[in-house]
Amino acid sequence: RNLLDRDTFSKSDPICVLYTQAIGNKEWREFGRTEVIDNTLNPDFVRKFIMDYFFEERENLRFDFYDVDSKSPNLSKHDFLGQMFCTLGEIVGSQGSRLEKSIVGIPGKKCGTVIVTAEELGCCRDSVLMQFCANKLDKKDFFGKSDPFLVFHRSNEDGSFTICHKTEVVKNTLNPVWQAFKISVRALCNGDYDRTIKVEVYDWDRDGSHDFIGEFTTSYRELSRGQSQFNVYEVINPKKKGKKKKYINSGTVTLLSFLIETEVSFLDYIKGGTQINFTVAIDFTASNGNPSQPTSLHYMNPYQLNAYGMALRAVGEIIQDYDSDKMFPALGFGARLPPDGRVSHEFALNGNPQNPYCHGIDGVMEAYYRSLKSVQLYGPTNFAPVINHVARYAASVKDGSQYFVLLIVTDGVISDMAQTKESIVNASKLPMSIIIVGVGPAEFDAMEELDGDVVRISSRGRFAERDIVQFVPFRDYIDRSGNHVLSMARLAKDVLAEIPEQFLSYMRVRGIKPSPAPPPYTPPVHVLQTQI
Repeated sequence: RNLLDRDTFSKSDPICVLYTQAIGNKEWREFGRTEVIDNTLNPDFVRKFIMDYFFEERENLRFDFYDVDSKSPNLSKHDFLGQMFCTLGEIVGSQGSRLEKSIVGIPGKKCGTVIVTAEELGCCRDSVLMQFCANKLDKKDFFGKSDPFLVFHRSNEDGSFTICHKTEVVKNTLNPVWQAFKISVRALCNGDYDRTIKVEVYDWDRDGSHDFIGEFTTSYRELSRGQSQFNVYEVINPKKKGKKKKYINSGTVTLLSFLIETEVSFLDYIKGGTQINFTVAIDFTASNGNPSQPTSLHYMNPYQLNAYGMALRAVGEIIQDYDSDKMFPALGFGARLPPDGRVSHEFALNGNPQNPYCHGIDGVMEAYYRSLKSVQLYGPTNFAPVINHVARYAASVKDGSQYFVLLIVTDGVISDMAQTKESIVNASKLPMSIIIVGVGPAEFDAMEELDGDVVRISSRGRFAERDIVQFVPFRDYIDRSGNHVLSMARLAKDVLAEIPEQFLSYMRVRGIKPSPAPPPYTPPVHVLQTQI
């Protein structure tokens, strides 16, 4: 909208070029270009860019705009109209997955705005609930009638067939009604609605030598018409057909019902406005070492982040894209606070217990450094108070509009194991997940136990309803070559990868559906003035 006008006699002819950034060397690579739209400062580009999306990765994007003056593919031959930087998470995390941002890059000029919308490609997420019955199938058994079942095959690119579903056997009938079954559209036809689906009808025999009754073919598109005259199929046995002149069929199979169910995804909720609230809790116990000493895990090195700072930034920079107000409560535990030296296991890093919110990850980092200067590292290491702190908020919004993620960064020597397990078991019923990053050289056996990947965590005989804790040791990610960018991207990837599934498991258990996304953006219609 409102691009710069670079042409003397007409308006600009804009094109948009998308670049993505490599994580390690920060190099920008061209990803693709839209079409050129002639003579307009308000282009609506049609060409879409299809890219992979991972919640746990930060994908930096750059949109460059040019006024195209010739046929040359070389961008330096055209007039630059400005650029916009954002992350894929920012677009997806915006209301309705629609982001509007100013175009910058030409000093002293207003370059207009760009509107980017994202949509998840959903064709492969559907599954279908189908039910069939048959009439007058051939009698195959010497004593009684047949025992029929159906076998479904999808066709492959090379014309071969792959089995994708078998119904149960209905005993002793020539007019069976099979139970409804659910199958993913991917398995049924690989997402291709017109691909052949072959269905074979067999008579079950105890010894495994099932007798072939006949077959028919259909497609997803045909089946999707539902119960109708189009979905009554003649079962044909090619051998019989070849031999007998009067052969009509070996019975018919009828589709009774066809229901499409769309599996909802993490992005459906984000698009519908669910916010992810991010809270940070930092271990201020004495076992971390004196912050003024270089050996301390809290050492304030003027030239580079310590392990705590690196872990906070790595995880926070990705999560902040999904939180519209970018205000994060930051807590500390295990320190003695000024002025009276009382020990606290949930204090606000910014010194304001009524309002522990910090603005953005930079605000969290600032409050962390300020706290280090004012509190005295102490002990013991109690996790339960900060877990309960977040759980209180999570318990007040169980409608699916908010989800809470608590990041605990700790040196791992935990004192209140029983209480922490109790807190986690209680929290597993709430819309929250806990990420624990263990820094330093300690043994992290207790943390592994809390993680619950191997053995589901329990307290006093009660098991956690879902697995909500993800633990990683920071030392596994330290890059020997000193390239922290890549190693921190790997750390974030591993701790955040489980969050979408944990999020979905909460929503599923509670039967919460995503809110509808706000209506898509439609450009205003220009009314033509007519003279009478």
